[in-house]
Amino acid sequence: MGEDAGAGNLPPGFRFFPSDEELVHHFLRRKASMLPCHPDIIPTLDLLHLDPWDLHSKALKGGKYWYFFSHRTENRATPNGYWKQVGVDEFVKDVGMKKTLIFYVGDTSGGMKTNWIMHEYCLLDCEASSSRSNGRKLSRKKGQVKAGAANYRWVVCRVYESGHSIQPCSQDEAMELSCLDEIFLSFDDYDEVSLPK
Repeated sequence: MGEDAGAGNLPPGFRFFPSDEELVHHFLRRKASMLPCHPDIIPTLDLLHLDPWDLHSKALKGGKYWYFFSHRTENRATPNGYWKQVGVDEFVKDVGMKKTLIFYVGDTSGGMKTNWIMHEYCLLDCEASSSRSNGRKLSRKKGQVKAGAANYRWVVCRVYESGHSIQPCSQDEAMELSCLDEIFLSFDDYDEVSLPK
């Protein structure tokens, strides 16, 4: 499913650009509950079989982002690399969690960092989080799956290639410019241009 396939389900002039909360609440929650989602435009993909540069023909494209559903897994290896989590999980209101991952080319022992970034959203697992907070272990017989546990196997992913290459640097050298900073800095180029009078 490419940009045209997903766009065909939307009225002319509409673009797919959901917030984190909309992704989790409207799309992921409905997918996990096996309820229809209108419009049904986000495809289901197997993350283990796709490198990020293969998404353009399979995932839904919205602007510079690619969206897809997948099953939650700890193994995020692909044919040519792997996704590695960076930072800590963030809460998405009271409905889910957001992980940030970066794609590395090669194997886990010496992969090369790329500028591909994935935000992986999952539903909050109420049972697991409440039992952890109470200090109790979940008691479940081997092979028994509790009703509703399958709901927490789904994730929705937003993947994009960042505009600048990611280079290792010290924290003193790290500086991120806002959009306005970049616009104002670009005005310096106009000092050299002479305008007709």
